[in-house]
Amino acid sequence: MSVLTRDEAQTRAQILDVERYTIALDLTTGEETFDSATAIRFTARAAGDTFVEVKPATLRSISLDGQPLDPALLDGNRYPLTGLTAGPHELHIDAAMHYSRTGEGMHRFTDPTDGETYLYTQLFMEDVQRVFAAFDQPDLKSVFAIDVTAPAGWTVLGNGVAERTGEGRWTIAPTPLISTYLVAIAAGPWHSITTEHAGLPFGIHCRRSLAPYLDADADEILDITRACYDRYHEKFDEPYPFDSYDQAFVPEFNAGAMENPGLVTFRDEFVYRSAVTDTERQTRAMVIAHEMAHMWFGDLVTLTWWDDIWLNESFAEYMGYQTLTEATRFTDTWVDFGVARKGWGYDADQRPTTP
Repeated sequence: MSVLTRDEAQTRAQILDVERYTIALDLTTGEETFDSATAIRFTARAAGDTFVEVKPATLRSISLDGQPLDPALLDGNRYPLTGLTAGPHELHIDAAMHYSRTGEGMHRFTDPTDGETYLYTQLFMEDVQRVFAAFDQPDLKSVFAIDVTAPAGWTVLGNGVAERTGEGRWTIAPTPLISTYLVAIAAGPWHSITTEHAGLPFGIHCRRSLAPYLDADADEILDITRACYDRYHEKFDEPYPFDSYDQAFVPEFNAGAMENPGLVTFRDEFVYRSAVTDTERQTRAMVIAHEMAHMWFGDLVTLTWWDDIWLNESFAEYMGYQTLTEATRFTDTWVDFGVARKGWGYDADQRPTTP
C-alpha cells in the first residue's frame, strides 16, 4: 500500500475542494466483509490528475460523473483520477470491505460472554480507506452523511445524532466539516445510558455483558463529563461545535481513547470490573477531559499535516489536567502529571530527532 507523502497531500489540497461524502454501509452481509457505497462531491480548481484512496476486499464499481471507470485500475490503495476538468465532479465507489480484528478500520468483536457482536471504527491515521473511499488527508475536510444498515436489535452511533428510519436502518445527521480520520461509527446491541445536558443528548455505552459495571459508575462518569463540558464553555468563546456527545467503551481497542467528534471511543478496560484506587478513577477522568478538549482543538481546528500531532496531543493533555483540577473533585491532578507524564517530555526533548 502506498503511503501518502506530505508533498502529495499539499499538491492534492491545491487541486481539490471536497464538499460532501454520502456513505451507505451495510453491516448485514456476513462475518468477513461489509458493503460500502460512497458518493464524493468535489470540485477541481484546475484541470489535472489526482487519486482517491480505498482498501477494498472487492472493488465492484467506480464511476466519475456518471461514466463507469475500470475497477482493475486500482493500484494498491490508490485509484487514479486522470484528466479531471476544472469544475464540480461526483465520484461513486461501491466495494466490499474487510472487517478488522486488529482495531484498524471497522473492528468486529464477538463477546465470549454472551455471543453478542459489536462493531466500531478506528480511522486514525489512514484507516478510513478500510471503511470507505476517501481523499484521505486531514486538511481536506468535508461534510459526512452516513446511512447504516445493521442487524435488527442493534443500536448505531455516529458523529451526529443517529435516527432509526426502519427495521435495522439508521441515518446519522450530517457532520460539520471534519477530517476523514475523525469519522466514527459504532454498532451493536449496546447497553446505553442517556441523558441531556446544555440542550444536547449525552450518552455512555458499553457491551451488554459489562452493563452492571457501567451502571455502577454512570453517575461519576456523567458528572465528570458535564463538569468538564461546562468548564470548557467558560474557557472557549466558541460553543461546542457538534450536535451530541456520546462516549462508547469498546472492546479490544488498540489505543486509550479516540477523539471522534460527538462519539469518543475508549478502551472498555475503563469500565472497572472490581475495586480500583482513586488514582485509577482520576486517570479515567483525565482521559475523559483530554478527549473532550479535542472537540475544539483537533476536531473543530485540525492539523494540516501529521507533523503537528505533538501540539494536538500536548494541548489536549494540558487542558485535560487543568480542567479536571478546576471542575471536579480531582484537585491534585498536577501531581500525577509530574509523576507520570513530565518525564515523557524530558525524554523526548533529549532525542536527536527533536528539533
